[in-house]
Amino acid sequence: MRVSARPTVYELNTAVWLQRLGRGRGHPLELGEVPGSEWDVLAALGVDAVWLMGVWQRSPAGRAIALAEPSLVAAYRAALPDLRDEDVIGSPYCVHDYVVDERFGGPDGLAVARGQLSDRGLALILDYVPNHVAADHPWVTHRPQCFLRGSEEELARHPEAFMRIAGGVFAKGRDPYFEPWQDVLQLNAYSPALRDAAAETVIAVGDQCDGLRCDMAMLMTNVVFARTWGDRAGPAPDADYWPTLIGRVKQAHPDLLFIAEAYWEMEWTLQQQGFDLCYDKRLYDRLVHDSPGSLRSHMQADASYQERLIRFIENHDEPRAAATFGATQARAAAVVMSTLQGARLYHDGQLEGLRTRLPVQLARGPDEQPDSDLRAFYGRLLRGVADARSQRGDWRLCECTHCSDDDSHRQLVAWCWSSSNARHLVVVNLSPARAKGRVRLPWGDLAGRAWSLADRLSGDRFERSGDELAAEGFSVALEAWGPHFLMLES
Repeated sequence: MRVSARPTVYELNTAVWLQRLGRGRGHPLELGEVPGSEWDVLAALGVDAVWLMGVWQRSPAGRAIALAEPSLVAAYRAALPDLRDEDVIGSPYCVHDYVVDERFGGPDGLAVARGQLSDRGLALILDYVPNHVAADHPWVTHRPQCFLRGSEEELARHPEAFMRIAGGVFAKGRDPYFEPWQDVLQLNAYSPALRDAAAETVIAVGDQCDGLRCDMAMLMTNVVFARTWGDRAGPAPDADYWPTLIGRVKQAHPDLLFIAEAYWEMEWTLQQQGFDLCYDKRLYDRLVHDSPGSLRSHMQADASYQERLIRFIENHDEPRAAATFGATQARAAAVVMSTLQGARLYHDGQLEGLRTRLPVQLARGPDEQPDSDLRAFYGRLLRGVADARSQRGDWRLCECTHCSDDDSHRQLVAWCWSSSNARHLVVVNLSPARAKGRVRLPWGDLAGRAWSLADRLSGDRFERSGDELAAEGFSVALEAWGPHFLMLES
């Protein structure tokens, strides 16, 4: 299935979701056992694709490390006070092999799940981890030339950075800014052997899904890999890793969607290297830390760049949005990320306002009381995004001007969507105080008729003269963190 333009993606922690669905049955479900009614629930959200995070075989060696590291165990207990050993199944990013784990029903179970999603018009996204694999991955034995190696002397001096296994000393996986990960081995982005092995693997994965979320994608670019590893890997090849890999995979799967987890202002580079979509972590950071003016500047980037970003305020790597923002601010942030250009990513539990960030090594989450009001809000928001199909039209940032003596209009951000049969206006107050202003609309045919603006979130309706809208803009007064998602009708 080809993933739609500007898709809405819903991330499910596969292990936790299946455990939750199996309550009352005495055991977690497998993917092939999920009732049709549960797939219907996902389809009813109005999303375009489901990301089943963490379906691949997890490393037994990695699980042993996950159970032995005190800081990890402390994090598990903080999230899950009644922790049991069987709750720890190891990290999904410590991949033993790119084969669907039998605890989830194996390849046959995934095939059933993909069919269920496809029957409902939903695409399937899976993970690919390019930078590292588990110490017990088959490549360690059969393709050791794919890895970065070390010496016995380096192992003795830096046991935190190297590992001895059958075949010699290997470098542990890392990025340039943090300590090495203790459960994985570093792959050599420059190695022709790795590039061949990765292409074979990703083509096989592409047989089972419609898109890939590529973990820490920027680590494999020549510039970042050189910064991380210096001369250890030898001279950089002329061709970067991603254009080579994506080009080969797209020959077999021309419609396979590539999503990059991207940081450090590497989004544009990865787009140019072949990714269809890249994480917009900068939007998230601006929503958490910065002013409305900073957000406005972010939205002035070129449309061709914006269209290939995927927006979020929560995923498995970030704290829960309800805990980060608080109830009212989280709604404002959700409206922003849902109605910009590009794609959108929602995380399971985000819509219910869950607050516990769950370590990815766990197969069970704590019992939390869902926020029914927030869930209803997200229902209206996602229906508005899906029903309006505004994300397929023309997007424009709107100017906000003052309509009183104060300058509270500076706390407002606004943009509009228009297509052949629909117009929508979004206005959000990004401050903890009431804000007033006028939003200048870009349409030249407003004058001479009356207009109704219906809010898809609150149900409010505003009647305005087209002459007033054309001459002065749309007057707005929003409470702290208040949003409008307005549909205009003549």
